[in-house]
Amino acid sequence: MFFFEIDTHYLSLKLTVVKQLLSISFLFISLYGFTQTTLTETPEQVVDSLYREDQFYIGLSFNFSLDRPTDVKNEGFSGGLYFGTLRDMPINKRRNLSIAAGLGYAYNYYGHNLFIGESHTNQIQYIALNDEYNYQRNRFVTHEIELPIEIRWRTSTPESYKFWRIYAGVKFGYVYYYSAKLIQKQGKDIILTDIPDFNPLRAGATLSFGHGTFNFQIYYGLNTFFTSNAKINGEDVGMNTLRLGLIFYIL
Repeated sequence: MFFFEIDTHYLSLKLTVVKQLLSISFLFISLYGFTQTTLTETPEQVVDSLYREDQFYIGLSFNFSLDRPTDVKNEGFSGGLYFGTLRDMPINKRRNLSIAAGLGYAYNYYGHNLFIGESHTNQIQYIALNDEYNYQRNRFVTHEIELPIEIRWRTSTPESYKFWRIYAGVKFGYVYYYSAKLIQKQGKDIILTDIPDFNPLRAGATLSFGHGTFNFQIYYGLNTFFTSNAKINGEDVGMNTLRLGLIFYIL
């Protein structure tokens, strides 16, 4: 009798534990099923209606000096590197039209035969170099902070990363450092970093177009590098720039 009661008590205790385990298991199964349902349904229900495009960029360009004085010509390689970020702000429901504004940096290198130096009286002088001058290379370099503004049209969707685009805009810039450098075949190089006639404020019209990764960009300078005080043989030195190159957009 004693053993039977012990077995009954043990059996009763065992059934109670089993019931509790079953209850806990059912609770976990219910929670797991609810979680799985939520996780699988969310991606199907959520549509990215707030996506933005092309908010970072990097580009390479060939540079050409325009509106040059009569005897000044482009020489050798002229190029540039630029990069930055733009805040894309769609203006329609489909989000294929937008306005973008941002901040960037540009390094530009210009090769030509316009020598800029100082005379013995510390006056700035401008000379069109010819074959009589023994020099290896003459260049003008700028480092610029840019403020691009664009109006954008594209065929993008939230799911597509390859699409057609046409972006038109302007770039305002400030050249915080520049140098005119004459590299001579013999003798010391001549470097000038302070030119009172140089205009550090820049402005240019831009047009970017293409599909997917590779896109073309055209930049046309709207103002000249030098003020009307800069003269060479009675002509304004002036000069602005045309840049043709590739631009790569990210995001």
